[in-house]
Amino acid sequence: MSNLLFAIVAAPVGLLFGGIVNWLADNLPHHLRLYAPSYSDGTLRPRAAWFGLSAWLTHTRTAPDGTRLSWRYPLTEVAIALLFVYIALAYPVGVRSLFWMGNVVILTLITVIDLEHRLILFVVIIPACIYALIGSALSGEVALRDYVIGGAAGFGLFFIIYLGGILFSVIAANARGEPLDEVAFGYGDVMLAMLAGLMLGWQALIFAMFITVFAGAVGAIVFLAIRLAMHGKYEMFTALPYGQYIVLGTLVMMLWREPIRAFLQGH
Repeated sequence: MSNLLFAIVAAPVGLLFGGIVNWLADNLPHHLRLYAPSYSDGTLRPRAAWFGLSAWLTHTRTAPDGTRLSWRYPLTEVAIALLFVYIALAYPVGVRSLFWMGNVVILTLITVIDLEHRLILFVVIIPACIYALIGSALSGEVALRDYVIGGAAGFGLFFIIYLGGILFSVIAANARGEPLDEVAFGYGDVMLAMLAGLMLGWQALIFAMFITVFAGAVGAIVFLAIRLAMHGKYEMFTALPYGQYIVLGTLVMMLWREPIRAFLQGH
C-alpha cells in the first residue's frame, strides 16, 4: 500500500477513533460500564450526534435542557485524524506506523480525561502499558530492553518527583493554613511517565522529559498570566494538571525523534 492510499484510509479511521475517544472520555471517569453516547443532562444522543463533527453538521449538538456539546468533540476527532494522516504520509506503511497511531489514540484519551477531570485512570494506563510493550516488541525500532528500561526509568524518576510533591503539599498546606484538596503531582502522572518510557525507550525518554519540563514551565506561566489578566490575582499553590505536558513530550519524541534529538544536541 502506498503512503497516499494509506493516508486516505487513515483519515476516516482517525475520525472514527476520535469519536471513540470522546465516548470513552465521557464514560470512564464516572461509570464502570459503558453507555451509549449522551448529552450532559443524561439524554441519549441521536445517532447523528454520536460524533462531534456529525453533531455540528446536522445541528444536533444541543441537548433538551439547552446545553451543547463542547468543542472538545470535533476537535478531538479532527486532531486524531490529522495525526493519523501525518503518520501515514511521513513514515513507511507497517507495524510501527500502526503502533504509533494506537499510541496517539491512547495519549489523546488520557489528555482529555486529565484536562477535564484531573484524573489519569488505571483502567486506561494498565492496558496502555501492555499495548506499548507488545507494540514495542513488534515494531523492532530499538531493542525491547530499551523500552523496558525506559518504562522503569520513567516510573522511577517521576515517583521521586511524586514523593517530592507530597512533601510540597504538606509545606503548602502549612503555609496556607488549610489542607490542599489536590497534590502537586499525582501518582497517575508517575504511571503516565512509565507509559511514555514504554512507548519511547529510555534514550528518547530523556529528551521527552526535557520537553515536558520546558512545556510545563511555559504552561504555568501562561496560566498565571491569564489568571492575573482575568481576575487580577492568583491563588498560590494552585495545583495544575501535568499529564498533558508528559503527553506532549511523548508525542514530539515519537513523531519527530531524530530532528528533535539533533536540535537538542546542537547538530
